[in-house]
Amino acid sequence: MVTATPAGRPAVRARIASLATYVPPRVLTNADLEKMVDTSDEWIMQRVGIRERHVVDPGVATSDLATEASRRALERAGVTAADIDLILVATTTPDTLFPSTACLLQSKIGARRAWGFDLGAACSGFTYALTTGAVMIASGASRRTLVIGADVMSSIIDYTDRATCVLFGDGAGAVVLEPAGADSVGIIDFEHYIDGSGGPALCMPAGGSRMPASKETVEKRLHYVKQEGPTVFKYAVRNFEDVCRVLLDRNGLEPCQIDLFVPHQANSRIILLAAEKLGLALEKVVINIDRYGNTTAATIPLALNDAIEEGRLKPGDLVLIAAVGAGFTVGAVLLRWG
Repeated sequence: MVTATPAGRPAVRARIASLATYVPPRVLTNADLEKMVDTSDEWIMQRVGIRERHVVDPGVATSDLATEASRRALERAGVTAADIDLILVATTTPDTLFPSTACLLQSKIGARRAWGFDLGAACSGFTYALTTGAVMIASGASRRTLVIGADVMSSIIDYTDRATCVLFGDGAGAVVLEPAGADSVGIIDFEHYIDGSGGPALCMPAGGSRMPASKETVEKRLHYVKQEGPTVFKYAVRNFEDVCRVLLDRNGLEPCQIDLFVPHQANSRIILLAAEKLGLALEKVVINIDRYGNTTAATIPLALNDAIEEGRLKPGDLVLIAAVGAGFTVGAVLLRWG
C-alpha cells in the first residue's frame, strides 16, 4: 500500500466554482436487461440497488459526454474555454489509448491556452483528479482548472455476463476549479492510497501491452470488465470507512459534523454499510445509483449535482466525498461547499 497525503495546508485553497453533468438520453432498464441475460429486476435491486442506467448510442465516445458536461460547467462558472489553463480527464474508457481524451476535449471546447492529461484511477478517478487540480492551483501552476470524470462503461461491458452487465452506466461530470476568495470555502484536505495486490479482482485483462488485442483475446472476451464481486465488496466496505476516518481524525472532526457524505455509487449495500460503520445518519448520505448505475469516474459529480437540485447541498456545507475503485484505488476529499 502506498499512501499520499498533503504535507500541510496549501497556501491557496481551490474551490469548485461550478458543477455540471451530462448523461446520454437512452435508458437501459432492468426490464430491458431481463430480455438480454438471465437476471431479474428483483435480483438487481436486492444485490446492488440499480433500477436503470443511461447508455450511449453506437459511435458516442467519452469525449462527447465530457464535452457536453464541460460546456455546461464553463457556462455556469461564467467563464469561457479560453480561461482554462489545465484540463484533467479522469476516465477508464478513453476514446483511444492515444491521443488522450484531454487532448480531444481541449480541441472540442476550444481551450486554446490549456494543457492537460488523462488520469486513470477507475472509480476513484474523480477524487484523484479533483485533488490534482486543487494542488495545481495551490502551487500557483494553474489559475483555472477543468476537472472531468467521464466514462462510457457500456463500451467495455459484456452483456452476456450477468455479474457485471447490470452494474454499469455511462455519464460525465465536470467542475471548474479556481482559487478560493476566502479560507472558509474550498477543498480542505484529502487522503489517497493504492493497493496494487487487488488489481486482478477488478480489471480488463486484454488490450494493454501485456496482452495486446488478438483473435484469441477477442474470442475469449477478455476486452471486457472482469470482477470478483465478493473480494471487491469486502475491500470497498472496509476502505470506505478507513479512508474517511483518517481524513476526519486529521482534521479534528466527528462524523456528525459532516453535512453531506457523497460516496462513489457502486453498490447501495456498500454505501449503506460504510455509512453505518462511520455512524453517519442516512439523511446525510447521497445515493442515486438506482437511476444511473455505476458510471465509474462520473458517479460523484452526478451525485453532487442531484444533491444541489434536491436542495440537500447548500453553501457552507461541510462535504466528504469518497471512492474505492479498481487498482485498488482509494480516495477521499474534504471540502467546504461554496
